[in-house]
Amino acid sequence: MSTGAASRLGAWPRPEGDVEFRLWAPAADRVELILDGQPVAMVQEGAGVFSTRAAAPSGTPYRFRIDGDAQVPDPASRWQPHNVEGASAVLPCDGYQWRCTDWRGRPWNEMVIYEVHVGCSGGYEGLRAQLPALAATGITALELMPVAQFPGRRNWGYDGVFPYAPAEAYGHPDGLKALVDDAHAHGLAVVLDVVYNHFGPQGNLLSQYAPSFFHKGTDTPWGDAIDFAQPQVQQFFIDNALMWLHEYRFDGLRLDAVHTIAPQTFLDTLLDAVRESIEPGRHVHLMLENERNQARWLEAGYQAQWNDDYHNALHVLLTGETHGYYADYAGEGRAAALLARSLAEGFAWQGETNAAGQARGEPSAALATACFINFAQNHDQVGNRALGERLVELVGAERAQLATSLTLLVPMVPLVFMGEPWQTQRPFLFFTDYTAPLDEQVREGRRGEFAAFPSFDDPHRRERIPDPNDPETFAASVVTLPHADDAPAQQALATFQTCLALRREYLQPALMEVRSLGSLVLGEQAVQAGWELPAGQWWLAFNAGEATIRHHLPAGKVLLGGADGPTLAPGELRVHWVQA
Repeated sequence: MSTGAASRLGAWPRPEGDVEFRLWAPAADRVELILDGQPVAMVQEGAGVFSTRAAAPSGTPYRFRIDGDAQVPDPASRWQPHNVEGASAVLPCDGYQWRCTDWRGRPWNEMVIYEVHVGCSGGYEGLRAQLPALAATGITALELMPVAQFPGRRNWGYDGVFPYAPAEAYGHPDGLKALVDDAHAHGLAVVLDVVYNHFGPQGNLLSQYAPSFFHKGTDTPWGDAIDFAQPQVQQFFIDNALMWLHEYRFDGLRLDAVHTIAPQTFLDTLLDAVRESIEPGRHVHLMLENERNQARWLEAGYQAQWNDDYHNALHVLLTGETHGYYADYAGEGRAAALLARSLAEGFAWQGETNAAGQARGEPSAALATACFINFAQNHDQVGNRALGERLVELVGAERAQLATSLTLLVPMVPLVFMGEPWQTQRPFLFFTDYTAPLDEQVREGRRGEFAAFPSFDDPHRRERIPDPNDPETFAASVVTLPHADDAPAQQALATFQTCLALRREYLQPALMEVRSLGSLVLGEQAVQAGWELPAGQWWLAFNAGEATIRHHLPAGKVLLGGADGPTLAPGELRVHWVQA
């Protein structure tokens, strides 16, 4: 399915100087454009689409009136200055003058991804101010958590209601373009996390005039599933992806929870549409979050997938936690064995039956190691904890640094969470800004999620879980750059940069040609693995336990770790390079 500019939903300025407004409202008999308070008739094009053209300067407020009654914002609004209940506003396509016009992106082998929440970084302007320092660490790409307009002033972004409109809480849409532009000037690629599997619970009015946008009776964790069998639904999201990649010049998209998208053939359609739109020589990357571990999408052309298996096995190995989804990685030696398999083959679960009795995953050993994005922490794994603790709070600075360094030095693409390069101890909590009664429902629902956990089985203990709607919950999650006199932070940064220097020299040049040489469990909390590259072999071993253990690394140049020898000290990461 290919879509053109002439058929896009929303309000799009035309070369002639006017604006074309288009809405899909298959349940409506009549739709009017309310432009700056004045009604303008819309023509039914067919298939439930209504359109009209009108003169409308930048910032002109507008809504759609459905059958002479309800007035609704534009679901494809590109500017929503009055939050989710307010009017949409006309936004020009050429209002921002790009400066970094020769940027072509970064090839995938160079990616070192920094996942960041824009709001917790001071909005678009605040994050722009951090760019020089972030680039100096060796990070090569930012991944922005979703920026689609959400209810209120505070949100993770996964409750977005207007997928086309950058969140006004972070600044003007041109501020987002300036952020991307400045990042490119600092050599940083920018990818955006997009949510195509659901809408937030407050402010979504689509079911009033486009009920066929959803598949009634097919539930997801967020309500009725979006019906991707509908051509207009497909167009809505494909055009959204193309807008981010072309109008905002993002270098890629990370698709949230694609296992909840149905039918899954939409992923093929989206991939084809993006490929057709990208000019030769430009690097654009599409990444997935997919709990089903489906290797097929990586074989089909998606660049990579977030590898929860790597994180979960490493987390259990380090912390010993066994509750929730960590149960599948628990048991004597299990975390180490699954981590070793992840290092050698990508997915740890490749079709086996998990604790819930469900077969999960597909064979992945034939995939390139660069098809997997590894992380020791991310927004989910930190923020979905009741108290939002970072790994450094759970296992101490030495083991947290070990986890970060390991992530940087395996030949998968590394992702670090905001503040992780300097091992910030600021929590990342779950925060929202809902109105009543949803605010109370979210607060109590959040606390109820942890009732089965031993540390929160007492109702009084659950009251310690921060209220998502309290502004202080958001404020506690704000991350700033470390001070120059913060010795632990500066030491962590130095280690981070050392690891990335090794990655740039040995791994990045031939990352797409890496071949696994297998892995080995050395102990309950220790693993080693090796990989073949054109210029030699890359071997590493780490020991997260409390006792010295023996490793089986082949002799070679010691790039990281203690003096050459047959043992690993507690908390040690050893890297050997064997020249071809």
